[in-house]
Amino acid sequence: MRIIEKLPEMQAAARDYQRRQVDLGLVPTMGALHDGHLSLVKRCRTENTITVMSLFVNPAQFMPGEDYDSYPRTWSQDLELAEAAGVDIVFHPSAEDMYLPRRQTTIQVHELTKYLCGISRGQGHFIGVTTVVAKLFNLVSPRRAYFGQKDAQQAVVIQRMVIDLNFPVEIVVCPIIREADGLAMSSRNRNLSPALRPRALALREGLVLGRDMLRQGETDANTLFNHMCEQILRDDAIEVDYLHIVSPETLQDVEKVDDLVLMAGAIRIDGVRLIDNILVGPDGPWED
Repeated sequence: MRIIEKLPEMQAAARDYQRRQVDLGLVPTMGALHDGHLSLVKRCRTENTITVMSLFVNPAQFMPGEDYDSYPRTWSQDLELAEAAGVDIVFHPSAEDMYLPRRQTTIQVHELTKYLCGISRGQGHFIGVTTVVAKLFNLVSPRRAYFGQKDAQQAVVIQRMVIDLNFPVEIVVCPIIREADGLAMSSRNRNLSPALRPRALALREGLVLGRDMLRQGETDANTLFNHMCEQILRDDAIEVDYLHIVSPETLQDVEKVDDLVLMAGAIRIDGVRLIDNILVGPDGPWED
């Protein structure tokens, strides 16, 4: 496995693979790898000749007061996991190289970033996401890039950016990977205290309740929302950041579930922010 830290070296390697018509797949990560990341690597390796994983905790997507400094960093373990998973290149740039002191350029997807995490974290979060992903696409020149459904809004926003800016990259969105008890795998899970870890399932339980009510015939979004929110807030350790039932294409709230919807939420527990979602319609699927 090759480790590349400098931007010109990554671009030179990408150009060499392009000349040889070798397909690169990119798995963008911020490290602290878990089985969710490794599932993206597995999919990438089946569809591309070379798998590149970026390991970069992107400061631009953390807003003031968020957990940039405490975000888990497990470099040595990440390298072992990446190599065991069959990653060919780990791209590990520095923030100083990625963001030059006199930079003036960012990329913003406007409408889609107003909702969900855009309300609670601000649109600046997504400006940081789209800008760094665009830079990674320019540096790595992947044929395909792999993202998880857990970050559903991020995937929709990146897909819009790719279409609008004509990036020659196929965006592949892969299913959520969960812990044995159903908690969506996240690098932030390791920041949960043992006492509160089981209670972090509150969001998942609320989403499952909404899905089950829909399966039983309830399609009024306000009714679903009220019951889901009540379920989550049964635990006074939980603070609801947001909870919405939206169109998976526009991310706007729906009044009635008569087509596929994204039930998505974010909670805070013991200072740790967790997100999860379920993609479901009035006719299923009933398992996510």
